Amino acid sequence: MPKKPKRPCSYPGCPALVDGRYCEQHQKLADKQYDKYRRDPVHHQRYGKIWKRIRDGYIKAHPLCAECFKQGRLTAAAEVHHVLPLSRGGTNEESNLMSLCKACHSSITARDGDRW
Repeated sequence: MPKKPKRPCSYPGCPALVDGRYCEQHQKLADKQYDKYRRDPVHHQRYGKIWKRIRDGYIKAHPLCAECFKQGRLTAAAEVHHVLPLSRGGTNEESNLMSLCKACHSSITARDGDRW
């Protein structure tokens, strides 16, 4: 099946042809502007550099998805889930964290009503 033709970058005045919306250079700028003006400022306080270090260390120590493991499947973990969300008084302590694959994390988040 043929690919979609490339189109010009959506950034004003940029002639680069891209598959997505922005070229690589302007995608970074668009992401930065989104984070600055559209995202809740509390998000930066909760999920900054310290959280990234905690998350990376936890994934390294717990590389398998906890939910899949309970069902007898071995799936690599991609995300770290707060059992009790930070918005409800949870903490970043190891006892409140769980390593999950993207599918399990999405289903738990949707079931708990945290995002949708």
